Amino acid sequence: MMERVHLLPLLLTLSVTGVCPKSEIDVRTVHAGEMEVLTDSRSNHSDARRVWTSYTSRGTEEISSMSSAQQRLRALLLHGGHLVILRASRNHEGNYSCSLRTGSQLWFRLVVQTTQSREQKKQSQYSKTCFAEEACSLNCPEVNTPAANIPNITSNGIIWNKEGELSKGYFPCVEENNGGVYTCTRLYLYYGQIYNKTFTVRLIVEPKENLMIPAITSPTDGDVVYVELGSPKVIHCKAVLYSELDGIFWSSEKSFIEKNSSFPVFYNSSRDTKGEETKMIASLVFKSVSKEDTSKNYTCRLESESRSSKVTITLVEKPGVSYVPLALGVVCVMVVMVSTLVLYVSFKITITLFLRDTLGCHSRTSDGKSYDAFLMYYESDADAGLHEEDRKYLERVLEERFGYSLCLYERDVLPGQAEAEAVLECIEQSRTVVLVPTSPDPGPGSGLLIALHEALVERQTRLVFINTDTTEELKCGLLPETLQFLSETGDCVTWKGQSSMQPSSSFWKQLRYYLAAPQYSAKARLLPQTV
Repeated sequence: MMERVHLLPLLLTLSVTGVCPKSEIDVRTVHAGEMEVLTDSRSNHSDARRVWTSYTSRGTEEISSMSSAQQRLRALLLHGGHLVILRASRNHEGNYSCSLRTGSQLWFRLVVQTTQSREQKKQSQYSKTCFAEEACSLNCPEVNTPAANIPNITSNGIIWNKEGELSKGYFPCVEENNGGVYTCTRLYLYYGQIYNKTFTVRLIVEPKENLMIPAITSPTDGDVVYVELGSPKVIHCKAVLYSELDGIFWSSEKSFIEKNSSFPVFYNSSRDTKGEETKMIASLVFKSVSKEDTSKNYTCRLESESRSSKVTITLVEKPGVSYVPLALGVVCVMVVMVSTLVLYVSFKITITLFLRDTLGCHSRTSDGKSYDAFLMYYESDADAGLHEEDRKYLERVLEERFGYSLCLYERDVLPGQAEAEAVLECIEQSRTVVLVPTSPDPGPGSGLLIALHEALVERQTRLVFINTDTTEELKCGLLPETLQFLSETGDCVTWKGQSSMQPSSSFWKQLRYYLAAPQYSAKARLLPQTV
């Protein structure tokens, strides 16, 4: 009679399909959009002998005969004794059976809910009790979640929420206000898609109230300890105890670790008792960490009369230091530096003139000089120097086009003034002396230039020599032998006749580069006074 009453709801639900199970049915309730797993736990049966069948609004379908693509289309995953509903919907609601070739069957009833009543939520909650001021770790249940050995489906983390806000599942020192209902969502990755299973956990925080409960204080469950292969390592497990019978020890996998120090891995312990409280340390010692050690989990276990607890840690090899990114970085920096240097050397004249002309990089402070340059002509061979037309063009472009203030002997020297004194005064008042070979000689001549040799050297006057194609082979012009030293200390620019007439030619760029930026101030020429 009890069996018939138990099966009555099932018979009503199966009346549409005409399927009547003769055994008990496992009723599962799942939220729409979440994952659920139906498991045939019967052992000693190969996967090939199991046949999964669904009885839903779609009709009767043999899931075992579906291809993998068809199963994914139905949001199903079949692996041995597990039938995974990846994302439950109303189409999945119904009955499922797992049959063996012998004829025995297991029945499941899947109910898909979009909402839950308060009573249903309360019934589906898991509870966790922690004591105030102690470490507390919430555990997300694993009930009806996929087994770890199901191919292509992997765990993708856990998300904790409390009252709609992100939270955490571990409290180093839990407080009473941390109590409440928490939601944990387990995430799973399958063929690039994320699926989830949600549980609710009620955290109950009880006041400490002189309760002396032993607990492991460190490390934390799930901690990762980085080690170096071949090096020793000591890991301390610390606990607070309240009885001489309480204790902590280490284990690995399913075996206990001995205290025998002759073993490659062992542990030792110490106690420090103050009043009713005892602090105990169990130190796990690796004489030399091996690759095999990193493949195991190590657990510190607490055993007492009132409770038992454990924390498990994992050893992970420290990643080796890679010098490849550093080397690449150094190479990139060197390439940038060399490229910048090459570009600067190749275009330094263009860059300097650009800054002067475009950005207005001129000197705004006066250095007491009246002229930007003193054009000093000296006699050269008949075919080696600049002719009068070239000289006039040179003076006109420098003054009118580029704004230089020039001191010209034949224009800016007072009549009757001694030649050597006048030339020396022009040198003193000019920032640069430009030596120009001419034919015939319109200036003070090379003889005077020789006489002023010492004055030019002592004052360290900035010199620019203008060559011609004829004099270029003789370095800086056809100078007397006594002035060859000056030619080595000055800068040289070559006048190439017609090709140098354009203000954008290399001759003008080099000449302007060697000259200081023009001072945009009123010209102070040494003009004769009129009475």
